[in-house]
Amino acid sequence: MTAIKTIRERAGAAPVRLGLILGSGLGHLADAVQGVAIDYADLPGFPHAGVSGHRPRLVVGDLEGVRVAVLGGRTHYYEKGDPGVMRAPLETLRDLGVETLLLTNAAGSFRPEVPPGELMLIADHINFAGTNPLFGEPTDARFVNMVDAYDPGIRAALSAAAAEEGVALPEGVYAWYSGPSFETPAEIRALGILGADAVGMSTVPEVILARFLGLRVAAISTITNMAAGMSNEAISHEHTKAMAPLGAAKLERVLRRYLRTLG
Repeated sequence: MTAIKTIRERAGAAPVRLGLILGSGLGHLADAVQGVAIDYADLPGFPHAGVSGHRPRLVVGDLEGVRVAVLGGRTHYYEKGDPGVMRAPLETLRDLGVETLLLTNAAGSFRPEVPPGELMLIADHINFAGTNPLFGEPTDARFVNMVDAYDPGIRAALSAAAAEEGVALPEGVYAWYSGPSFETPAEIRALGILGADAVGMSTVPEVILARFLGLRVAAISTITNMAAGMSNEAISHEHTKAMAPLGAAKLERVLRRYLRTLG
């Protein structure tokens, strides 16, 4: 049985309007969806999300009057050495009818005015990992135009939703670092020179794949720490999971307000 058939049998065949991928420590946001949860293990082609802080299940249902599909966890490049590991789940979202994909992640901030607990709307990215999820793609569709990969119209709508909620949502450039080790202070200084405002270990390969598949994309980082060398805090995955909920409540308010404008 295919993933699509399984999803439609359990959650119904109505088209899904929006897809959402949740980052570390943000998986509980899927609980807000009124619908059906399906474990990745029950969906052929879906990878196992093996990082603590992720909940490897797909939730399909209604949120603020919009039919959504929420991926409660992602598999990272550093887990399998495959930058295209999330291709099957994204193809499934497209086949369910999704046209817009919103991604979230936990990230380290370069900007003192955007400290832990705050949010950053991604305006562009730097692929510092040096790999690409479209390696090996045989068609000319692999030559994806990445100008305005983070859709200006969706960004404007998210910014308006944040303003209505009284939530600060500055824009910035996100740098993808492969992980799983955290960055060195020297790498952070280099990324700062290149123009990065935040750094994390996900999102960029999914954005490339989503644009390849023809989806509109936006992404928001929840800031969980200052980047290496910029504070005295000890950076760890446990710290990331502990700090993510500080921004998650703000993120949920922004997403709900944005969805109400769609509904």
